[in-house]
Amino acid sequence: MTTTDLVIGMIFSLQTIVGICGNVSVLYFYLFLHFTGNKLRSTDLILNNLIVGNLLVIFSKGVPHAIASFGLKDFLNDIGCKLVFYVHRVGRDVSIGTTCLLSVFQAITISPLNFRWAELKRKAPKYIGTSNTFCWILNITVNTMLPSYVTEKRNNTNFAHVRDYGYCYVILRGSITRKLYVPLILCRDGFCLVLMVWASGFMVFILRKHKQQVRYMHRNNLSHGCSPETTAMQSIVVLVCTFASLWILSFIFLTFFQVFKSTSLWLVNTSSLITACFPTVSPYILMSHDPRVSRVSQKYIFRHIERCELSVAPKNAICLR
Repeated sequence: MTTTDLVIGMIFSLQTIVGICGNVSVLYFYLFLHFTGNKLRSTDLILNNLIVGNLLVIFSKGVPHAIASFGLKDFLNDIGCKLVFYVHRVGRDVSIGTTCLLSVFQAITISPLNFRWAELKRKAPKYIGTSNTFCWILNITVNTMLPSYVTEKRNNTNFAHVRDYGYCYVILRGSITRKLYVPLILCRDGFCLVLMVWASGFMVFILRKHKQQVRYMHRNNLSHGCSPETTAMQSIVVLVCTFASLWILSFIFLTFFQVFKSTSLWLVNTSSLITACFPTVSPYILMSHDPRVSRVSQKYIFRHIERCELSVAPKNAICLR
């Protein structure tokens, strides 16, 4: 194992740990809200779906690459390779689809009552569960052919061109199939990206208009903190810009691989790191712009302090926990 492999393994391990901690924290937060009787938003079910998709991507990308970088190359058999790549692709597509759904449902939710979609706004929450289920079924079905292009590293003698991922091989078949693959991915993912950008732009427009209408209320407010509209706009812009930037980088690598049949392990590792970036950072973006996180944290801390004060001894003892 070279120094380069050690560094790559540490980077993948760090990304995996950070991503798992972030997504599990968000999942725990929503479960905490549910079991403590707090009111959940209609889009929280989509967020939970997004977290599951993120975790699938992180486990199926970060863990195998980290293990392979640390020197254990042939730890997966043929079935394991097919399963890892299939789970990754399903998780990635679900993450993209649910991010798009989140933007669209948020846009419908904040649209004014006198808007042309008023009826859709009333019915939209009823279709969130159906939309999530359809997203899973669609991506599970669409990617059923992917395992036939993946094989274990010990079984590469019958194929002229393969791409080495360090722990498995991806079989590079006919040039026509490879050239059609990129436009298909562009049409599917590009549609979600365009829809997401449109929905996010619509939300920013509505929130900015609302902020201007109630500007006098914010002027009378002695607090110098950001208004709710500003916080919401920041969340939308940061999430969409992060997704769009990382998706464009990932698509550039995908196009390069398909056109030039590159087998460079360095490029493969870089592409995998970029692919897992959005599932890693998105939960932190969501938590940093969700006011419920700070409210619940403060409420929990105050309750803990009250319990400590009630249980403190008559002398000036200090509650350290």
